[in-house]
Amino acid sequence: MTSLRLGTRRSTLAMTQSGHVADALRAAGHEVELVEIVTEGDTNRASLASMGGTGVFATALREALLAGEIDLAVHSLKDLPTAPAPGLAIAAIPARVDPRDALCARDGLTLGELGEGAVVGTGSPRRRAQLAALGLGLQFRDIRGNLGTRLSMVGPGEDQLDAVVLASAGLTRAGLLEHVTEHLEPIQMLPAPGQGALAVECREDDEEVLAALRPIDHADTRAAV
Repeated sequence: MTSLRLGTRRSTLAMTQSGHVADALRAAGHEVELVEIVTEGDTNRASLASMGGTGVFATALREALLAGEIDLAVHSLKDLPTAPAPGLAIAAIPARVDPRDALCARDGLTLGELGEGAVVGTGSPRRRAQLAALGLGLQFRDIRGNLGTRLSMVGPGEDQLDAVVLASAGLTRAGLLEHVTEHLEPIQMLPAPGQGALAVECREDDEEVLAALRPIDHADTRAAV
């Protein structure tokens, strides 16, 4: 097979996640080239909810696949719409990492220690609703940006946040777990469906790519998500 063109968003986390998939394919003897694709979620700074939420990071990658510009694409599975895309197949779901959400707070605080009036940053309606339902008197600020940007918003300053809530999986893959002050168990906050897992998508009629991806599919993770 000629070199596989792997489409990825250009964020540090997306490149890291795609790199893991590329390394697995290279270990199986395939040549892999990373192709950066800019999505609406990367360029539009409005809240994800206002842009329609699920799918804003996937559309451009899927269009590139259907146009034949790339051979496969790596998504965070939780970012994909539930309905399948015509002409495409999720050919592999590698083994997932920690599916929980994580609190990254100033001064090493846990959720219960933040106190009434503490300001928590999140762009997720799911996280905001569940945190509000705990009745801790928290306030919320809608935030966007990569992991480094969000973590830099936490601190003691007047305009700083008391905490942000992020996916443990992204922090794990980016090597940023030292910022976690508490992993939130599902009884506190139910994660998004498929959180912690990656989805590797290709054209449904591309038998060569389907065969190349089959060995990195993890049956237990596919069944779970």
